[in-house]
Amino acid sequence: MSARFFRSLAFALACALLPLAAIHAADAEKPDVVLHGELSGKDNQTYRPLPFDVPAGVTRITVQFDYTGREEKTTVDLGLLGPDGFRGQDGFRGWSGGTKKLFTVSATDATPSYLPGAIRPGRWQLLLGIPNIRPESHANYTASIWFGHAGDPAWEPAVLHPPLRKEAGWYRGDLHMHTAHSDGGCKSQSGAQRVPCPLFFTVQAAAQRGLDFIAITDHNTVSHANAMRELQPYFDTLLLIPGREITTFTGHANLFGTTAPVDFRVGSKDVPDWNALLKAIAPLHGVISINHAIRPSGEICMGCGWTAQPPVDMAQVQAVEAVNGSDAGTQISGIPFWESQLARGYRLTAIGGSDNHEAFQNEARIGTNPTGVPATVVYAQELSMPAVLDGIRAGHVFIDTEGSRDRVLELSGEAGGAKAIMGDALRVPAGATASFDVHVAHAKGATLAVLLDGQPLTPAVDARIEGDDVRRAFAWHSDGKPHWLRVEVRDAAGKPLLVGNPIYLNPATGSR
Repeated sequence: MSARFFRSLAFALACALLPLAAIHAADAEKPDVVLHGELSGKDNQTYRPLPFDVPAGVTRITVQFDYTGREEKTTVDLGLLGPDGFRGQDGFRGWSGGTKKLFTVSATDATPSYLPGAIRPGRWQLLLGIPNIRPESHANYTASIWFGHAGDPAWEPAVLHPPLRKEAGWYRGDLHMHTAHSDGGCKSQSGAQRVPCPLFFTVQAAAQRGLDFIAITDHNTVSHANAMRELQPYFDTLLLIPGREITTFTGHANLFGTTAPVDFRVGSKDVPDWNALLKAIAPLHGVISINHAIRPSGEICMGCGWTAQPPVDMAQVQAVEAVNGSDAGTQISGIPFWESQLARGYRLTAIGGSDNHEAFQNEARIGTNPTGVPATVVYAQELSMPAVLDGIRAGHVFIDTEGSRDRVLELSGEAGGAKAIMGDALRVPAGATASFDVHVAHAKGATLAVLLDGQPLTPAVDARIEGDDVRRAFAWHSDGKPHWLRVEVRDAAGKPLLVGNPIYLNPATGSR
């Protein structure tokens, strides 16, 4: 499968979705409040409040502020006050001076310089400080203010998340990592003791691995979101996605793309079972993935295995952690659990995560930086959180179990003029033939397996991967029934090196 195919498919999808996407983007970017004003020399070394009303139901305030006159050395500092004024209950909410043009505050997180806390309705104030404006100078300012609400489709206004890269392509990441905000630990500076490991080390390790994105998934908390906000401007080639590992007595699952509070107490009066939890999560528009489902649960790993009762409505789940750390090809691999869900008609995306608790500090012990092992490789329209999560939802994903920097696995199919890639559906009427193309790069010496409903497809393609850029083509004659077809690359011992998501053939109406 060629890069040209992916470019043409991406272009066609973009053209088809452009009018609707453009409308939604325009709506999402329109501020709720815009404040304009003018400053003059008489405002020198004074403070000016800019009041604005926050209605009930707002959970986040995002402010973008700019002004003219910098060429004349005009300087305007910026802060935020809650509805009770400077000394009130939620009074002083932060001061960024002149260093930031954009900030956000919510109950769970805030831009560094600002304090998280409840967003109570009432009259709030932006606070301008004017340390310098010349006697004869004039300056104009504009403050654009967005209000976020529970259940908004986007976690935050898109203005807060410009893409790190605008090109469509394969992006590599790690979707399961722990830090000092839960049980991540490492040696102290002196080496004398084990201490909670600062989040910075995890991000630095991911940057050293050359990853494009990571999700920090500390247990049942999103306190790490503030630290991620502080680090993201510096790590401007590594996308930091907020997540958490919802950790219960009957299973663990990662939730990506939201910092909204989630009651994780499965088995309690308020959250009787996992179905109740998933129903509560659905309005948050995140991506949820069942973690290490085949792990034994017990004192060593409490609640790690998936034992949810009553059975979970898997239609409320988007993904499965098919590879956790180095478990590919072992008895605790999550691949069989994932395939059992595919067999039941659920279109769940297989992803992977290192479940790293030590950043890179155990590198000497295991001989490698464990961050990004495995890597989840996502075909996304750009390097941004919405695009990466959309790629996961769509199943445009393969797993690089050893976390290489360059291995590639691509699968495309065509039937009756329709085209599909991993994660897509392809209709092939009974008696018709679909053609498929596989592209494998940088896996010389391995073998290729083509699987139909989890079993080897016959007649088989040439399994030998004899070079660093190999392509295989094969055909499938349809019986008109639902099937799923995927490919893997395996080493000499049969361990999966690259795990591809399926193309869904003739899926039943309403399947997902």
